[in-house]
Amino acid sequence: MTKILIDGTEVDVPADYTLLQACEIAGAEIPRFCFHERLSIAGNCRMCLVELKGAPKPVASCAYAVKDCRPGPNGEPPEVLTRSGTTKKAREGVMEFLLINHPLDCPICDQGGHCDLQDQAMAYGVDSTRYSENKRAVEEKYIGPLVRTAMNRCIHCTRCVRFLAEVAGVPDLGAIGRGEDMEITSYLEQAMGSELQGNVADLCPVGALVHLPQSYNVRPWELHKTESVDVMDAVGSAIRIDARGREVMQIEPRINEEINEEWISDKTRHVVDGLRLQRLDRPFLRENGRLRPASWGEAFSAIAARVKSVDPARVGALVGDLAGAEEIFALKQLMGALGVTNLDARQTAEAIDPAWGRAAYTFAPTIPGIEQADAILIVGANPRTEASLLNVRIRKRWRMAPVSIGLILDEQPDLTYPYTYLGAGTDTLASIAKGEHSFLDVLKKAERPLILVGEGGLGALAAAAALAKDVGAVAEGWNGFGVLNTAAARVGALDLGFVPGQGGLTFTQMLEPGALDVVFNLGADERVIGPGAFVIYQGTHGDAGASRADVILPGAAYTEKSATYVNLEGRVQMANRAGFPPGDAREDWAILRALSDVLGKRLPYDSLAALRKAMYAEHPHLAAVGQIEPADAAGTLDTLAALPGEGAKGAFSSPIADFYLTNPIARASRVLAECSSLARGRALEAAE
Repeated sequence: MTKILIDGTEVDVPADYTLLQACEIAGAEIPRFCFHERLSIAGNCRMCLVELKGAPKPVASCAYAVKDCRPGPNGEPPEVLTRSGTTKKAREGVMEFLLINHPLDCPICDQGGHCDLQDQAMAYGVDSTRYSENKRAVEEKYIGPLVRTAMNRCIHCTRCVRFLAEVAGVPDLGAIGRGEDMEITSYLEQAMGSELQGNVADLCPVGALVHLPQSYNVRPWELHKTESVDVMDAVGSAIRIDARGREVMQIEPRINEEINEEWISDKTRHVVDGLRLQRLDRPFLRENGRLRPASWGEAFSAIAARVKSVDPARVGALVGDLAGAEEIFALKQLMGALGVTNLDARQTAEAIDPAWGRAAYTFAPTIPGIEQADAILIVGANPRTEASLLNVRIRKRWRMAPVSIGLILDEQPDLTYPYTYLGAGTDTLASIAKGEHSFLDVLKKAERPLILVGEGGLGALAAAAALAKDVGAVAEGWNGFGVLNTAAARVGALDLGFVPGQGGLTFTQMLEPGALDVVFNLGADERVIGPGAFVIYQGTHGDAGASRADVILPGAAYTEKSATYVNLEGRVQMANRAGFPPGDAREDWAILRALSDVLGKRLPYDSLAALRKAMYAEHPHLAAVGQIEPADAAGTLDTLAALPGEGAKGAFSSPIADFYLTNPIARASRVLAECSSLARGRALEAAE
């Protein structure tokens, strides 16, 4: 530790800290534009200048290390002044230069109200300019459908360039020209290809890069803000939902060091218009082959008439990818009261059985734990499309220090970091386990090996678990075996035991023509139910599930209800309501509670609080919001490794065919449809 004086306050800081970090520890506020805690140091805006005693001129605190400071003539600690006249004059000079070419766009700029330049100009700007020449003019750039440019405002902080190159791993933006002629642009002004590109607009300290879909629509002071969690994948990113009245206007990231740091994917951010389009806002009933609007009473009566005339063995219930734990719990209780055992929530993960233990279906290493791994084997997963923010952590681990990464998949995707392609499927995994492949030595030599099994590789879960045991992936202080789920509802449903009971049918079996007479479908839209069944669809959008339904019950989207979700780590999180469902739509648990009355199997709760009390009584770990219930990883690994049979043969393929269109809300979004079209075009160009 090194002693340093900051505005007369002595603090002890590590020698490798920068002066900016030392000043923040001392409580001094340092303005900055180019500096960002998660990006490399550029030192090119100079707004963070401070006076360092003994230095001939003010120094850039973001790029000047404490260890480089000289002590006083008598050995006194180095002294830094952040509020001196010299410091203030230097910052005012920097601000004057920044504003020389900056247009007077504040009244029409989308950054107005949360603009760093606007805020700092209030402190260090002057009311006139000494610059009489014409302002610099820069042509606008096309960089895709998600980010709009106004490059006249650019102050060349290069945050966007560094983010895409360092965090996203897709260097879509760069600088051309020098000095005043420098411009930020994409290669040949093509659309950016990163699935995290929307974050550059958050990083931009001025209005040079703004979110195109939200342009000219809203001002920050018009919005009420609600903290929630994302359900577009199983990562459970922390988000803030900004709404104006009943309408969600934008979704922004929240800082959560344990999960998404401060980034979110473009699908998470720009699904907003999908929340408004193709919504189900009233019950529907199919008559003579056509759906017609109906009242709740008519819909419930039709359901009751059909259910009461059918043997419970011919009734089934399916749960989709976006359902909260509360409605899953209510549906399970209702099915239990009816004597139904055909239950399943595993749309693409039927190889998982919760009876094997919680470590069999969660990512036990945890997302921050990835940074501790020194060898990684990815089996049957494309983390970039299945869990973008988890992929960011793997890239972060690779950037921290060299790490060996192996991939077994039927394709060789760009994961934004180098990896060794080992093969396509079960034969490759078997050859590694037998020692016929050199990657086995890599895993055995590693102190903390990590084996990540995606949904595409669940058929070989036993073989992957046996390999994990062999290489010591689970040991004292380290759990390196994890399953990567892709659906926000999956882990919560498995925790609640929403799987077939004794003699019950699986998800796939229930889809077969004639397998069941009645199917309750709670938002499962990724697979189509075969003919012959009377389908009750409870969901939010007119997607595949609604088109197959005989009765439609309109539910609430994740922004319109308070619901519990369990992310891929097994971390319990709470989504909060930012608005209300449209029309006659209601929260899903309330629909099931009302339906239970009509079916003569009344559920024993009349409020969300009472439902949660009952749910917590049966599953206490769901009450620990933000926590991960410890699992017996070693015992689960033994169970998995001892499973009979050789598992599925063949190649492993990722369940995500199109990153942007993975659920009904995303498929309703025009913005994400355009992103999907561009992504397909890039894939075709690459294939040629």
